[in-house]
Amino acid sequence: MEHPGCAGGRGRVWGLADLGFSADACQCSRREPKNRVNCGFPGISGDECFSRGCCFDSSVVGVPWCFNPLPKQELEECVMEVSARKDCGYPGISPEECESRKCCFSDTIRHVPWCFFPISTEDCHY
Repeated sequence: MEHPGCAGGRGRVWGLADLGFSADACQCSRREPKNRVNCGFPGISGDECFSRGCCFDSSVVGVPWCFNPLPKQELEECVMEVSARKDCGYPGISPEECESRKCCFSDTIRHVPWCFFPISTEDCHY
């Protein structure tokens, strides 16, 4: 299924912006297939999936095609799987110190880097 205004291969639909969904492209395209949490039901269409506020990608077999996006971050460069974070600070670093290093800060998950390097958004797509 192709959706107007979408880039992607056969069967892939990333047209969230076309449907008023506020997720950044990175929130969907950077979600590792093995980490997808089902947000739909078997046979759900891309449009139905988007109306639930979810991402849709049918290009990977054996994983949910309708799935929850990665959490939104202040900057799109900071949206990534936790496993992709590369430490940019030290334990206890303040958000201000982290920002002065031109890095991303998120302290919502324990035992992972809270201050981490941003990554290019060139790989992000709808």
